[in-house]
Amino acid sequence: MPENDETGDTWDYTLYVPNDLRAVTVCRQTLRVILNLHGLTGLADTAELLATELVSNAVRHTKGPAALRVRRSAEGLVWIGAWDTDPEPPEPPVPLEEALEREEGRGLGLVTACAEYWGWHPSARFGDRGKYVWCELGVA
Repeated sequence: MPENDETGDTWDYTLYVPNDLRAVTVCRQTLRVILNLHGLTGLADTAELLATELVSNAVRHTKGPAALRVRRSAEGLVWIGAWDTDPEPPEPPVPLEEALEREEGRGLGLVTACAEYWGWHPSARFGDRGKYVWCELGVA
């Protein structure tokens, strides 16, 4: 396996998880394995932090299942998204300085600070309405 995924190959993985906080750890570890397999070890720490924030929000704030989706675009970006069963948009992120002083509600502030881009869009899985909250990291 190459040290860097310079092949420009695209890939796409989805991990469906139950509404259980333990699923956050499963998603984080699965993401690290995916990045290591594709030679993107340098992204693993930041990607794990962002996936943890996105998936934990999906599991904490909804009652249904969730999913982690990770893909590599032809442009070289790694896209990380968390799907949940709540179709409502996420709360706007607070500024990073304020987020760091909070006990809760700092997730999207960290995502905003660490990712190239982030956003959300409505989506459906399992026949339920919901949304994806996502972010992108440059492979560099």
